[in-house]
Amino acid sequence: MSDEHRFGSSQPLSLGVEEELLLVDERHHLAPRAEQLAKRLAGEHPGRVSTEVFAAQLELKTGICAGPAEALAELAELRRAAPGDGVWPLGSGLHPGPEGKAVLVSRPRYRLVKDDFASLLDVPTSGLHVHVGMPDPETAIRVANALRYHLPLLQALAANSPFRDGEDTGLASARAAVTRTYPRFEVPRSFRDFEEFRRVADQLILAAGVDDYTFIWWDVRPHPRLGTVEVRGMDAQTELETSIGLAALIQALAAKEMDDPSAPGLLREAIEESSYQANRHGLSARLMVSDHEAAPARGLARVELEAAAPYARELGGLEALVPVERIVAEGNGAERQRRVHAERGLDGLLADLVERTRPS
Repeated sequence: MSDEHRFGSSQPLSLGVEEELLLVDERHHLAPRAEQLAKRLAGEHPGRVSTEVFAAQLELKTGICAGPAEALAELAELRRAAPGDGVWPLGSGLHPGPEGKAVLVSRPRYRLVKDDFASLLDVPTSGLHVHVGMPDPETAIRVANALRYHLPLLQALAANSPFRDGEDTGLASARAAVTRTYPRFEVPRSFRDFEEFRRVADQLILAAGVDDYTFIWWDVRPHPRLGTVEVRGMDAQTELETSIGLAALIQALAAKEMDDPSAPGLLREAIEESSYQANRHGLSARLMVSDHEAAPARGLARVELEAAAPYARELGGLEALVPVERIVAEGNGAERQRRVHAERGLDGLLADLVERTRPS
């Protein structure tokens, strides 16, 4: 890795949000038209729309935002602009229906990914990625280390992919089960300092035969090129307000960790297991909170929201946490998908997902 980085290039705790959305046609089947759609949107929204490895998937991304309200406005504009030419975005960790093997985008980076993943790469997995600006490399390492402790709860709140191939998988996030079969998709270790992170990244780059550290897809990672810590291990959300609520929570937790660091003593293996429990059971999971205690996810969410609230208020994101509080009270995306499927079947579920992906 290069010695160069962009930590400190933006205000500390600035916010950036990226959401991967599926594209579907009028019958709600996957529509491999991302390249055409990205080209259409590039003129009006330069640098804010890109393709992903699958041709039926589009990534929408904010610029550097001061807070959740700005991120909400930017992504709402992009979501409104995305439908067209018989294609609509759909927010879910996986397409719930039986779609078969998906079409890939032909770009040099994605050809490398395809070669690396081989037959593992068969279904689009859509995630929500949140970047928080860091003032310097060592602060970034400390915050990334600490945010690992919060990952299982964030994944329980964000779980939004219970169906695959038209069947209920029994998981709250089947997307997470798919991505765990990919290389370098995992909870990372704790790093002593930025130099140790660089050493690990350099060895992984060499071992994997990839170009740089952006091919290391940990659930949370320092991102020197952008000067941020990036939380990646969450399902894409259907409603934009929920995406922004999770981003506001992450921003507030990062602020808390800078001010009052967590020290629960959890080892990587325990965090990884809690991550599985969150993706399996969602808000019904029991999650590790220290080296000798586990707690129900819903109760832990209330504690975390209370701890995050003063920081969210200072950052102008307290109101943005309301959709997260609603998840705790009413259920996450996976629970809603199951309710809608029970009432309206698969076709009704797909129609509901498309309708709610439109920004209000």
